[in-house]
Amino acid sequence: MSGHSKWASIKHKKAKVDAQRGKTFTKLIKEITVAARSGGGDVDANARLRSAIQVAKDANMPASNVERAVKKGTGELPGVNYEELTYEGYGPAGVAIYAELLTDSKNRTAAEIKHVFSKNGGHLAESGSVAWIFEKKGLCHVKKDFVDEDKLMEIVLDAGAEDMKTESDFYEVITNPRIFEQVKTAILKEGINPELAEISMIPKSTVPVTGKKAEQMLHLMEALEDHDDVQHVYANFDISDEEMENI
Repeated sequence: MSGHSKWASIKHKKAKVDAQRGKTFTKLIKEITVAARSGGGDVDANARLRSAIQVAKDANMPASNVERAVKKGTGELPGVNYEELTYEGYGPAGVAIYAELLTDSKNRTAAEIKHVFSKNGGHLAESGSVAWIFEKKGLCHVKKDFVDEDKLMEIVLDAGAEDMKTESDFYEVITNPRIFEQVKTAILKEGINPELAEISMIPKSTVPVTGKKAEQMLHLMEALEDHDDVQHVYANFDISDEEMENI
């Protein structure tokens, strides 16, 4: 799963850079607004909103921005009505791609996403074509120099994590999404700050990609991530660390 895991780290670091120019804040505001609209403004009763606000805090979003986004979702302030969409497709080498979007113009977004796929060696597919390849899981990445492997294994398994994998420079902790916050809290209580902590869609199988197609695949992922309406994009590619570094 090295390709998928590596991309999760890359996009997380990229998000910190994007936050400086507002792109990440725009996406987070959309998520907070929709979460509040669908489940109410009480963070204790709305897990999706609680998670979205925590991500916003991690990105150093001002509290006033968060508050306005919540109020727009609950109707206390006027706001845009965003529609939740998912797109499925294939990238170079037959890699499965699953994207989650929030948009205020379904027709515009559909045309733009189709263009992004075709421009980067991919194509859209019918609903249900690739969704079955992915499972919703809680995901935490902890850098190896932060903690001993055995200690982290003990912490996360005691907290209920399903699995822990070793990647090149970090440990990957996988949980049932229902107890993700429980596991994350257990890690934080030990003074360990995860490099990444999110609810993700993890592929059950991967496709090895090399050479030009690997480069094309990463360009497609980046183009999708950069689209204003794309909140999350997942793929089942496996690109080696060496190949990643070369690209």
